[in-house]
Amino acid sequence: MTELVNHQPGPRLSEPEKGTIAIAFVHEALACLRERGIDERPLLARAGISPELLVMPQARVSSSAYGLLWHGIARAIDDEFFGLDSRGMKSGSFTLLCHALIHSDTLGRALRRALRFLRLLLDDFHGELEIEAGIARIRLIDRLDRASGQPIAPRRAFAYGTYLLLLHGLACWLVGRRIPLLSAQFRCAEPPYGQEWRVLFAQDLRFGQTGSGISFDADYLALRNLREESAMKEFLRSAPANFLVKYKNSAGLSARIRRWLRDQDPTDWPSLPELARQLNLSEATLRRRLDAEGSSYRAILDDLRRDMAIGLLADSQASLADIAAALGFSEASAFHRAFRKWTGSRPGEYRLPRAPAAAGGIPPVSARSSHGKPG
Repeated sequence: MTELVNHQPGPRLSEPEKGTIAIAFVHEALACLRERGIDERPLLARAGISPELLVMPQARVSSSAYGLLWHGIARAIDDEFFGLDSRGMKSGSFTLLCHALIHSDTLGRALRRALRFLRLLLDDFHGELEIEAGIARIRLIDRLDRASGQPIAPRRAFAYGTYLLLLHGLACWLVGRRIPLLSAQFRCAEPPYGQEWRVLFAQDLRFGQTGSGISFDADYLALRNLREESAMKEFLRSAPANFLVKYKNSAGLSARIRRWLRDQDPTDWPSLPELARQLNLSEATLRRRLDAEGSSYRAILDDLRRDMAIGLLADSQASLADIAAALGFSEASAFHRAFRKWTGSRPGEYRLPRAPAAAGGIPPVSARSSHGKPG
């Protein structure tokens, strides 16, 4: 691989899959502040997000930074639903929701309880759990307009998506595993960053539908709740913003390869021919299968290096030279060029000082060595 060499151990690479958040989601979250005329700059500074990134369409932020922003906005407007509902969710609602679910014995009971709880809090739409032919569906029902008797105008994709991510993320946490989604639908038009939603939900994602919701195998409803109240405190430190990356769509070959690479040092990442050999595939077959998922091995490598770089820039005090070396670059200038290509911005834009907050992410740990096949 060009401009990559072996290096001595440098800054620690985060072991958990943190991922990064597209700048479009930052704009979506900030919309409620802008509508109220609230200065967003102090909240961005506290989260460690440079305002200059807001004008760069390719920019991304670390999940921990987005989590700080999420909690900061919730406190600023006393609404954990970003002003997306005419009533809203007062601060503390999500914690009470978790307390309401923690003693449910199965996922099915927990989801039904969550839907009842959220219906008490929100006015503009609510969710219902339906089961048919082995498929479970969480269907969102918009409030009817009193004058016309018809559903109110579609909400933003961010409104439906936030509601569904809350439910799906909670469900995954309760049973200790990602629940793969079969499909997702949105009543609204597709936003410019629609592909980001496919990563979060499912490849079978459709906009402009008659209703909104997600579907999954109904067998998951019988899974036992593995969590106890003692585990909630740590969980609530980074929830619910961590749902955007922790339980994103992990099906498919490209996701398997990414997970496998994530557990190795970047200097040990194989070439495409070597990867194909380890997967017992021909190089042409591997290319074709990745292409069918809208991906490529080069894109996987670039996206993973980008996310690891953003995580290190946001969560460590390592120098840019050390970060470049940790990611396998021969020199800092090569890292600078690659980073600008990935994000449209300079690495230094991600090094703003950040005030400590209760919603901090999970501390990084050393990357472990794993040299098996992607599974």
